[in-house]
Amino acid sequence: MSTTAPTAATTPPEREALVERLAQHRTLRGIPRHELEWLAAHGEVRHFAAGAIISTKLEPISGLYILFTGHVAIYVDRGTGRRKVLEWRGGDVTGMLPYSRMVNPPGDSVTDEDAEVLLVDRSLFPELTRECPEFTARTVHVMLDRARAFQSSDLQDEKMVSLGKLSAGLAHELNNPSSAAARGARLLVSALSESDAASRALGAAGLTGEQFAVLERVRGLCLDSSGAVHLPIERADREERISDWLEAHAADPAAAAPLADTPITLEQLDELAGVLPRTAVAAALRWLAANCTMRTLATDIERATSRAADLVAVMKRYTNMDRAAVAEPTDIRPGIADSAKLLAHKARQKTIALRLELPADLPMVEGMPGELNQVWSNLIDNALDAAPEGGAGEVTLRADEDHREVRVRVIDNGPGIPAELHSRIFDPFFTTKPVGQGTGLGLDVARRVVRRHNGEITVTSQPGRTEFCVVLPAVRQ
Repeated sequence: MSTTAPTAATTPPEREALVERLAQHRTLRGIPRHELEWLAAHGEVRHFAAGAIISTKLEPISGLYILFTGHVAIYVDRGTGRRKVLEWRGGDVTGMLPYSRMVNPPGDSVTDEDAEVLLVDRSLFPELTRECPEFTARTVHVMLDRARAFQSSDLQDEKMVSLGKLSAGLAHELNNPSSAAARGARLLVSALSESDAASRALGAAGLTGEQFAVLERVRGLCLDSSGAVHLPIERADREERISDWLEAHAADPAAAAPLADTPITLEQLDELAGVLPRTAVAAALRWLAANCTMRTLATDIERATSRAADLVAVMKRYTNMDRAAVAEPTDIRPGIADSAKLLAHKARQKTIALRLELPADLPMVEGMPGELNQVWSNLIDNALDAAPEGGAGEVTLRADEDHREVRVRVIDNGPGIPAELHSRIFDPFFTTKPVGQGTGLGLDVARRVVRRHNGEITVTSQPGRTEFCVVLPAVRQ
């Protein structure tokens, strides 16, 4: 810490000058003069060079700081890198405040510019509150504003951590459908060229109207994939039989693969071969295979892009981008389901069964969907971390109504929470996860959000079953 030696206003002129400076202080204006005289008599003037560390998160705060000049900021690292969360300039009051329960600060307080402060040691607080009631009341308001700012910062940090996890999961989930769509589009380009060539060959075959009508009917059967679901072994046998049939009729065996995915039977192929001239069978089957291939690829692309669109819609609903942050009657079931979908990749990676039991007649609650979704995702994420891997893990999301209250339970079959930690798990910055894997804010933020919704969150735990229960008042119809 880079600072000059503390100085006290020991002579009457020095003390009078200090009182005048306090009287002009932005936060202290209007404070009775005798209270300012007490502060001047009991405080120590200190000077800090730019870059000095005034206090660290590892040490208790020494006292109250009245800033005359300079710029002080508090930097916090909650697992996402060092970040400035609050700052104070000349005219502000910070440090330990009367009636504050804070002992250690959440981060390091650093001077970004040379600073001059008046320090009142915390050991003098009992006398301070007795001799300076107006100043004490003023600092209570400062403390409340600071607490709100810290809470807002905590909520934003945890929201960013949650969104970061969900974004990683969303990217993982989007990878499969986007890759499938890109692969299908590439194959479709080749299939279009083959379809053009097959159409020209078929046109050269000179089919009659009656023959072409039979071909169209078989084509309709080929394109109807509603009954074309085959097990891998069944499909392999079917492709082999169709390939043999094609070879026997001097047609290209490569058409067997697309035809095997359709409901067409060998009997229908025999019927078609009986109607068409022998020289036209190969061209007709090539045309059928090309049509089937294009339809299959188009269907695959549609499914893949629909899956991607569904995932984006889930994320949009989760973040409630189109809705104002105001309380309103809310159906919490979509939010719980969307949170589960966004974390489904984590359940699959750990082979954990994720079950939802959400009744259709669940009452609405008065709330902000975006904030409640953060509660659900935090609780589900923690449950997935706690549940055993390898197929033995289970996480259940259960909701019901009880006496005009909506209860949401998140249950896992993990090892449980040790009894000595029950009283600490909702504390800010407390985490049982390894360093870098948890901020210690998830449950603290969840509890604050739930309480802001006039609800309560509790936990019961024993080996093999841990249950977090969120209780919210139902909207009366």
